[in-house]
Amino acid sequence: MACGKRILKKLNQTEKAFRKLKGIESLTDELDDEILYEVSAKRFEYTFESLWKTVLEEKGIISSSPMDCFKQFYKTMNLDEKFEDKIPRTVRFRNEIVHIYDYETAEFIYKNLENNVIPPFGRNNC
Repeated sequence: MACGKRILKKLNQTEKAFRKLKGIESLTDELDDEILYEVSAKRFEYTFESLWKTVLEEKGIISSSPMDCFKQFYKTMNLDEKFEDKIPRTVRFRNEIVHIYDYETAEFIYKNLENNVIPPFGRNNC
């Protein structure tokens, strides 16, 4: 697959994952809270991984960590600085997801997706 096609495919996958993450709110009446939190965590994890790896490839950023990748991306792209403080928090959420062993942690991450995760990665900011 040509480089351009590969990047377009990654961008499409990332956009689809982001739409599904934003669509979590529509599931609140359909799912039990515990399942809702698990689904949210998985959608967030998939979106996060897809996004940072796509940014690396598309923007040619050289980085070995998501934190550094997003910091470089925001700096290079001159993006809205009001979201810059949310990047470390979002990376911590991503790191905590693999260690969710209790309901409270899952609930905390779910409740922070809307205000702390989705805004800095929204299409209007990139």
